[in-house]
Amino acid sequence: MNKSKKILLSVFLTIFSIVATLVVAEILLRIKNSDGTNYHIEMWKYSRDLKKTSDNPVLGHEHIPNSEAVLQNVKIRINEKGMRGPSIPPQKKGQRRILLIGSSATFGWGVKEESTMAAVLQKMFDAKKKNAIVMNAGIGNYNTKRYVELTLSKYTDVMPSDIVVNYYLNDAEILNQDGGNILIRNSELAVTFWILANRILGKFGSRSLYDHYRDIYNNSYPGFIDMNASLKRLADYAQTHNIRLYLMMMPEVHDLTDYRYGFSHEIMADIAAKYGFIYIDALPALKKVADAESLWAMPGDPHPNAKAHRIFAEVLFPELAKQ
Repeated sequence: MNKSKKILLSVFLTIFSIVATLVVAEILLRIKNSDGTNYHIEMWKYSRDLKKTSDNPVLGHEHIPNSEAVLQNVKIRINEKGMRGPSIPPQKKGQRRILLIGSSATFGWGVKEESTMAAVLQKMFDAKKKNAIVMNAGIGNYNTKRYVELTLSKYTDVMPSDIVVNYYLNDAEILNQDGGNILIRNSELAVTFWILANRILGKFGSRSLYDHYRDIYNNSYPGFIDMNASLKRLADYAQTHNIRLYLMMMPEVHDLTDYRYGFSHEIMADIAAKYGFIYIDALPALKKVADAESLWAMPGDPHPNAKAHRIFAEVLFPELAKQ
Protein backbone atom coordinates (compact mmCIF):
# COMPACT_ATOMS: atom_id res chain seq x y z
CA MET A 1 0.00 0.00 0.00
CA ASN A 2 1.48 3.32 -1.04
CA LYS A 3 1.85 6.31 1.23
CA SER A 4 -1.20 8.25 -0.11
CA LYS A 5 -3.49 5.26 0.39
CA LYS A 6 -2.23 4.83 3.94
CA ILE A 7 -3.00 8.49 4.68
CA LEU A 8 -6.52 8.16 3.22
CA LEU A 9 -7.14 5.00 5.22
CA SER A 10 -5.90 6.70 8.37
CA VAL A 11 -8.18 9.69 7.79
CA PHE A 12 -11.15 7.40 7.10
CA LEU A 13 -10.54 5.34 10.24
CA THR A 14 -10.18 8.51 12.32
CA ILE A 15 -13.44 9.96 10.99
CA PHE A 16 -15.22 6.62 11.42
CA SER A 17 -13.98 6.34 15.01
CA ILE A 18 -15.16 9.87 15.85
CA VAL A 19 -18.60 9.32 14.28
CA ALA A 20 -18.99 5.93 15.98
CA THR A 21 -18.01 7.44 19.34
CA LEU A 22 -20.51 10.27 18.92
CA VAL A 23 -23.28 7.84 17.94
CA VAL A 24 -22.60 5.65 20.97
CA ALA A 25 -22.46 8.73 23.21
CA GLU A 26 -25.80 9.93 21.80
CA ILE A 27 -27.41 6.53 22.45
CA LEU A 28 -26.04 6.31 26.01
CA LEU A 29 -27.12 9.88 26.75
CA ARG A 30 -30.67 9.19 25.52
CA ILE A 31 -30.83 6.12 27.75
CA LYS A 32 -29.56 8.14 30.71
CA ASN A 33 -32.11 10.93 30.09
CA SER A 34 -35.04 8.58 29.50
CA ASP A 35 -36.16 8.95 33.13
CA GLY A 36 -37.46 12.45 32.32
CA THR A 37 -35.60 14.23 35.11
CA ASN A 38 -33.08 16.23 33.10
CA TYR A 39 -34.70 19.68 33.05
CA HIS A 40 -32.75 21.05 30.08
CA ILE A 41 -33.34 17.97 27.92
CA GLU A 42 -37.06 17.97 28.76
CA MET A 43 -37.30 21.65 27.81
CA TRP A 44 -35.51 20.81 24.56
CA LYS A 45 -38.07 18.07 23.88
CA TYR A 46 -40.84 20.59 24.58
CA SER A 47 -39.48 22.90 21.89
CA ARG A 48 -39.01 20.00 19.49
CA ASP A 49 -42.31 18.15 20.02
CA LEU A 50 -44.90 20.76 20.98
CA LYS A 51 -43.70 24.00 19.40
CA LYS A 52 -43.39 25.29 15.86
CA THR A 53 -41.97 28.43 14.31
CA SER A 54 -44.72 31.04 14.14
CA ASP A 55 -45.59 32.96 11.01
CA ASN A 56 -45.82 35.96 13.33
CA PRO A 57 -42.25 37.24 13.95
CA VAL A 58 -43.27 38.85 17.24
CA LEU A 59 -44.27 35.45 18.65
CA GLY A 60 -41.24 33.59 17.36
CA HIS A 61 -42.82 30.24 18.21
CA GLU A 62 -46.20 28.86 19.20
CA HIS A 63 -47.73 25.55 20.19
CA ILE A 64 -48.54 22.92 17.59
CA PRO A 65 -52.34 22.50 17.69
CA ASN A 66 -53.66 19.04 18.64
CA SER A 67 -50.27 17.76 19.78
CA GLU A 68 -49.20 15.63 22.75
CA ALA A 69 -45.98 14.71 24.54
CA VAL A 70 -44.75 13.32 27.84
CA LEU A 71 -42.36 15.87 29.36
CA GLN A 72 -40.74 15.62 32.77
CA ASN A 73 -42.94 12.50 33.24
CA VAL A 74 -46.10 14.55 32.76
CA LYS A 75 -48.48 14.09 29.84
CA ILE A 76 -49.05 17.36 28.03
CA ARG A 77 -51.88 17.86 25.54
CA ILE A 78 -52.34 20.91 23.35
CA ASN A 79 -55.83 21.57 22.00
CA GLU A 80 -56.98 22.86 18.63
CA LYS A 81 -56.29 26.48 19.66
CA GLY A 82 -52.74 25.79 20.82
CA MET A 83 -53.73 26.01 24.48
CA ARG A 84 -52.93 23.42 27.12
CA GLY A 85 -55.94 21.35 28.08
CA PRO A 86 -59.24 20.23 26.59
CA SER A 87 -60.98 21.60 23.52
CA ILE A 88 -62.63 24.99 23.88
CA PRO A 89 -66.43 24.55 23.82
CA PRO A 90 -68.76 26.98 22.04
CA GLN A 91 -69.80 29.96 24.12
CA LYS A 92 -73.00 29.56 26.14
CA LYS A 93 -75.36 32.32 27.10
CA GLY A 94 -74.14 34.18 30.18
CA GLN A 95 -70.89 32.21 30.34
CA ARG A 96 -67.74 33.66 31.90
CA ARG A 97 -64.78 32.88 29.64
CA ILE A 98 -61.59 33.39 31.60
CA LEU A 99 -58.32 33.41 29.66
CA LEU A 100 -55.07 32.90 31.58
CA ILE A 101 -52.04 34.23 29.70
CA GLY A 102 -48.37 34.01 30.60
CA SER A 103 -45.27 31.88 30.22
CA SER A 104 -44.23 28.41 31.40
CA ALA A 105 -45.39 29.09 34.97
CA THR A 106 -48.93 29.62 33.65
CA PHE A 107 -48.59 26.69 31.23
CA GLY A 108 -47.80 24.49 34.21
CA TRP A 109 -44.37 23.08 33.40
CA GLY A 110 -43.90 19.83 35.32
CA VAL A 111 -47.50 19.90 36.59
CA LYS A 112 -50.22 17.43 35.63
CA GLU A 113 -53.04 19.03 33.66
CA GLU A 114 -55.61 18.44 36.39
CA SER A 115 -53.36 20.20 38.93
CA THR A 116 -52.60 23.34 36.93
CA MET A 117 -53.95 26.66 38.09
CA ALA A 118 -56.40 26.73 35.17
CA ALA A 119 -57.80 23.28 36.02
CA VAL A 120 -58.04 24.04 39.74
CA LEU A 121 -59.88 27.29 39.01
CA GLN A 122 -62.26 25.38 36.72
CA LYS A 123 -63.03 22.95 39.55
CA MET A 124 -63.68 25.87 41.90
CA PHE A 125 -66.15 27.46 39.50
CA ASP A 126 -67.84 24.11 38.88
CA ALA A 127 -68.15 23.49 42.63
CA LYS A 128 -69.96 26.83 42.97
CA LYS A 129 -72.12 25.88 39.95
CA LYS A 130 -70.89 28.94 38.12
CA ASN A 131 -71.25 29.10 34.34
CA ALA A 132 -67.57 29.63 33.57
CA ILE A 133 -64.76 28.18 31.51
CA VAL A 134 -61.07 28.70 32.27
CA MET A 135 -58.58 28.54 29.39
CA ASN A 136 -54.82 28.08 29.74
CA ALA A 137 -52.93 30.05 27.06
CA GLY A 138 -49.52 29.93 28.77
CA ILE A 139 -46.52 29.08 26.58
CA GLY A 140 -42.93 28.40 27.62
CA ASN A 141 -40.25 30.95 26.70
CA TYR A 142 -42.72 33.80 26.34
CA ASN A 143 -42.53 37.31 27.74
CA THR A 144 -45.23 39.96 28.07
CA LYS A 145 -44.75 41.22 24.53
CA ARG A 146 -45.25 37.72 23.17
CA TYR A 147 -48.25 36.62 25.22
CA VAL A 148 -50.12 39.87 24.64
CA GLU A 149 -49.44 39.57 20.91
CA LEU A 150 -50.64 35.97 20.99
CA THR A 151 -53.84 36.99 22.78
CA LEU A 152 -54.70 39.81 20.41
CA SER A 153 -53.67 38.04 17.22
CA LYS A 154 -55.03 34.53 17.83
CA TYR A 155 -57.35 34.35 20.84
CA THR A 156 -59.90 37.12 20.45
CA ASP A 157 -62.21 34.60 18.81
CA VAL A 158 -62.57 32.63 22.07
CA MET A 159 -64.47 35.68 23.33
CA PRO A 160 -62.86 36.12 26.76
CA SER A 161 -64.89 38.02 29.34
CA ASP A 162 -61.87 38.10 31.67
CA ILE A 163 -58.14 38.04 30.91
CA VAL A 164 -55.65 37.23 33.66
CA VAL A 165 -52.02 38.18 33.08
CA ASN A 166 -49.95 35.82 35.21
CA TYR A 167 -46.88 37.99 35.45
CA TYR A 168 -43.48 36.47 36.29
CA LEU A 169 -40.27 38.29 37.14
CA ASN A 170 -38.58 37.56 33.80
CA ASP A 171 -41.54 38.67 31.65
CA ALA A 172 -39.80 41.97 30.91
CA GLU A 173 -36.73 40.26 29.43
CA ILE A 174 -35.90 40.34 25.73
CA LEU A 175 -36.05 36.78 24.39
CA ASN A 176 -34.30 35.06 21.54
CA GLN A 177 -36.14 32.83 19.10
CA ASP A 178 -36.32 29.09 19.90
CA GLY A 179 -34.71 26.81 17.38
CA GLY A 180 -31.02 26.42 16.68
CA ASN A 181 -29.22 24.48 13.99
CA ILE A 182 -30.06 20.95 12.88
CA LEU A 183 -27.79 19.40 15.52
CA ILE A 184 -29.35 21.39 18.36
CA ARG A 185 -32.83 20.43 17.14
CA ASN A 186 -32.12 16.70 16.88
CA SER A 187 -29.22 15.68 19.12
CA GLU A 188 -29.25 15.40 22.91
CA LEU A 189 -25.46 15.28 22.83
CA ALA A 190 -25.28 18.60 20.96
CA VAL A 191 -27.77 20.13 23.39
CA THR A 192 -25.71 18.89 26.34
CA PHE A 193 -22.53 20.50 24.96
CA TRP A 194 -24.47 23.71 24.29
CA ILE A 195 -25.74 23.76 27.90
CA LEU A 196 -22.23 23.17 29.27
CA ALA A 197 -20.85 25.97 27.12
CA ASN A 198 -23.49 28.36 28.44
CA ARG A 199 -22.76 27.37 32.02
CA ILE A 200 -19.03 27.95 31.52
CA LEU A 201 -19.56 31.32 29.85
CA GLY A 202 -22.28 32.29 32.31
CA LYS A 203 -25.62 33.72 31.22
CA PHE A 204 -25.21 36.91 33.20
CA GLY A 205 -21.43 37.15 33.20
CA SER A 206 -20.08 38.39 36.51
CA ARG A 207 -23.36 40.04 37.53
CA SER A 208 -25.72 38.42 40.02
CA LEU A 209 -29.28 37.45 39.14
CA TYR A 210 -30.47 40.26 41.39
CA ASP A 211 -28.39 42.83 39.49
CA HIS A 212 -29.67 41.42 36.21
CA TYR A 213 -33.30 42.01 37.17
CA ARG A 214 -32.54 45.37 38.73
CA ASP A 215 -31.22 46.45 35.35
CA ILE A 216 -34.28 45.08 33.55
CA TYR A 217 -36.79 47.00 35.69
CA ASN A 218 -35.49 50.29 34.41
CA ASN A 219 -37.53 52.71 32.34
CA SER A 220 -34.84 52.76 29.64
CA TYR A 221 -34.47 48.99 29.22
CA PRO A 222 -36.01 47.92 25.85
CA GLY A 223 -37.72 44.84 27.32
CA PHE A 224 -39.29 46.94 30.08
CA ILE A 225 -40.52 49.43 27.48
CA ASP A 226 -42.00 46.57 25.41
CA MET A 227 -43.71 45.07 28.47
CA ASN A 228 -45.24 48.42 29.44
CA ALA A 229 -46.45 49.11 25.90
CA SER A 230 -47.90 45.60 25.58
CA LEU A 231 -49.92 45.88 28.79
CA LYS A 232 -51.26 49.25 27.64
CA ARG A 233 -52.18 47.71 24.28
CA LEU A 234 -54.05 44.91 26.05
CA ALA A 235 -55.79 47.41 28.33
CA ASP A 236 -56.92 49.50 25.37
CA TYR A 237 -58.38 46.42 23.67
CA ALA A 238 -60.09 45.25 26.87
CA GLN A 239 -61.69 48.64 27.45
CA THR A 240 -63.08 48.68 23.92
CA HIS A 241 -64.49 45.14 24.26
CA ASN A 242 -65.68 45.32 27.88
CA ILE A 243 -63.21 42.72 29.15
CA ARG A 244 -62.16 42.59 32.80
CA LEU A 245 -58.40 42.57 33.32
CA TYR A 246 -56.31 41.14 36.15
CA LEU A 247 -52.57 41.06 36.74
CA MET A 248 -51.40 38.45 39.20
CA MET A 249 -47.80 38.74 40.32
CA MET A 250 -46.24 35.27 40.52
CA PRO A 251 -43.17 35.41 42.81
CA GLU A 252 -39.77 34.01 41.94
CA VAL A 253 -39.69 30.95 44.20
CA HIS A 254 -35.96 30.30 44.66
CA ASP A 255 -35.99 31.90 48.10
CA LEU A 256 -39.16 33.23 49.67
CA THR A 257 -37.72 33.81 53.15
CA ASP A 258 -35.18 36.40 52.02
CA TYR A 259 -37.14 37.57 49.00
CA ARG A 260 -35.13 40.14 47.04
CA TYR A 261 -37.45 41.08 44.19
CA GLY A 262 -40.07 43.11 46.00
CA PHE A 263 -39.10 46.11 43.87
CA SER A 264 -40.60 44.39 40.80
CA HIS A 265 -43.90 43.84 42.64
CA GLU A 266 -44.13 47.53 43.51
CA ILE A 267 -43.38 48.54 39.93
CA MET A 268 -45.95 46.12 38.49
CA ALA A 269 -48.60 47.20 41.00
CA ASP A 270 -48.18 50.78 39.77
CA ILE A 271 -48.35 49.71 36.11
CA ALA A 272 -51.46 47.62 36.78
CA ALA A 273 -53.19 50.55 38.45
CA LYS A 274 -52.21 52.88 35.61
CA TYR A 275 -53.82 50.67 32.98
CA GLY A 276 -56.85 49.51 34.93
CA PHE A 277 -55.82 45.94 35.84
CA ILE A 278 -57.04 44.43 39.10
CA TYR A 279 -53.72 43.71 40.82
CA ILE A 280 -53.25 40.49 42.79
CA ASP A 281 -50.01 39.54 44.53
CA ALA A 282 -49.43 35.86 45.31
CA LEU A 283 -46.29 36.55 47.36
CA PRO A 284 -47.94 36.81 50.81
CA ALA A 285 -49.67 33.45 50.33
CA LEU A 286 -46.51 31.71 49.11
CA LYS A 287 -44.39 33.16 51.92
CA LYS A 288 -46.51 31.16 54.36
CA VAL A 289 -44.85 28.03 52.98
CA ALA A 290 -41.83 27.30 55.17
CA ASP A 291 -39.78 25.46 52.55
CA ALA A 292 -39.56 27.18 49.16
CA GLU A 293 -38.24 24.00 47.52
CA SER A 294 -41.53 22.28 48.34
CA LEU A 295 -43.02 24.56 45.67
CA TRP A 296 -40.56 23.47 42.94
CA ALA A 297 -41.56 21.21 40.04
CA MET A 298 -38.56 19.00 40.86
CA PRO A 299 -35.10 19.41 42.47
CA GLY A 300 -33.15 21.96 40.48
CA ASP A 301 -36.28 23.19 38.66
CA PRO A 302 -37.98 26.08 40.47
CA HIS A 303 -41.02 26.19 38.19
CA PRO A 304 -44.10 26.32 40.43
CA ASN A 305 -45.40 22.81 41.13
CA ALA A 306 -48.94 21.54 41.80
CA LYS A 307 -48.84 22.85 45.36
CA ALA A 308 -47.91 26.34 44.14
CA HIS A 309 -50.56 26.21 41.41
CA ARG A 310 -53.24 25.45 43.98
CA ILE A 311 -52.10 28.45 46.02
CA PHE A 312 -52.22 30.64 42.90
CA ALA A 313 -55.77 29.45 42.23
CA GLU A 314 -56.82 30.07 45.83
CA VAL A 315 -55.45 33.61 45.64
CA LEU A 316 -57.01 34.33 42.27
CA PHE A 317 -60.44 32.73 42.65
CA PRO A 318 -61.92 35.20 45.20
CA GLU A 319 -61.07 38.10 42.90
CA LEU A 320 -62.57 36.38 39.89
CA ALA A 321 -65.66 35.33 41.85
CA LYS A 322 -66.38 38.93 42.87
CA GLN A 323 -67.44 39.75 39.33
